[in-house]
Amino acid sequence: MAAVLFDFSGTLFRIESTESWLRAVLAEQGLVPPEPEIVASARALEAAGALPGGASPQRLPEEVAAVWDIRDQSAELHRAAYTGLARQVPLPDLALYDALYERHMAPDAWAPYPDAAEVLGALRERGISVGVVSNIGWDLRPVFRAHGLDEFVDAYVLSYEHGVQKPDPRLFKVACDALAVAPQDVLMVGDDRRADGGAADLGCAVHFVDHLPVVERPDGLRRVLDLAG
Repeated sequence: MAAVLFDFSGTLFRIESTESWLRAVLAEQGLVPPEPEIVASARALEAAGALPGGASPQRLPEEVAAVWDIRDQSAELHRAAYTGLARQVPLPDLALYDALYERHMAPDAWAPYPDAAEVLGALRERGISVGVVSNIGWDLRPVFRAHGLDEFVDAYVLSYEHGVQKPDPRLFKVACDALAVAPQDVLMVGDDRRADGGAADLGCAVHFVDHLPVVERPDGLRRVLDLAG
């Protein structure tokens, strides 16, 4: 392989828990609801699918359904989708809905999988290019920089910057072109069989990892080193 493309959420990084997300924002806002209320709100937010990178919504409210499938095509659509889901849950201050959305973009809301740096570093040592291809509505580069992984990435291809989202092969084509590699010499690594599997339509090899909490997947990326050759 001349290059390996990685998905972001659930592949190289994992978002914090819904409860951690909510508690961080409540602390930032100086709000201290009763403990049972915090726990109940966190559970409701998780059921609503309000945390990007977290659980999927158990149901889509009508006002969100119209944008859900195209939410990663622009920053505006992404924010509208996820704040719309969060607003299904009553919270003590209306400012919390936007604050929650802002929090999920903070580098310390994300943790790299334990073997991410090892695998990316090994690919760099072998002269294999690395790209990140993500369905997302915001700039994830600061997350990579904060966790010391930016030095291993040669190209970022983010759906909202191109108005195209996976599984559309055009997004993978942008990544291949950015790295100056042919699709047949590329391995795509992701956790979503539908979205990341779209790379196969372009001619890329595809490998899937499990979308698990960081502590439950200590070495899920190491297989990539064997596949990359």
